[in-house]
Amino acid sequence: MMFPLVRDLAVGSRVGPIPVAVTCRVLGFSKQAFYQWKANPVSQRDWDDAHLLNTAITIHHDDPEFGYRFITDELTRVGITASRNRVNRLCSQQRLFSSHASKRGRPRRPGPPVHDDLVTRHSPHPCPTGSG
Repeated sequence: MMFPLVRDLAVGSRVGPIPVAVTCRVLGFSKQAFYQWKANPVSQRDWDDAHLLNTAITIHHDDPEFGYRFITDELTRVGITASRNRVNRLCSQQRLFSSHASKRGRPRRPGPPVHDDLVTRHSPHPCPTGSG
């Protein structure tokens, strides 16, 4: 998020304070958005997501076999109402998966060759594409 940068530049830098209007124009957003953020830096949705996520982490810590569907059911029993999509999004962001789930993450790249290429073939004919 760029709003802290705007705040820091408005307070002062090596050249002096830079007006909020100029900084917002250069970064491509409105002054109103900056001042709205300045009045309330943490939105209600972020606040609610943080509380929901803390409870979900506690539930997952108690029983790591729970995936997002069971965590959603447990949140309902605790008294927190949230959709499965929301819980899935938050659990995916925090990498809270069931212990029985398949491995998540980036696909692995193949490593270096196990042995040297001992076959050195040279064609007597030139390559039709001209690349080799």
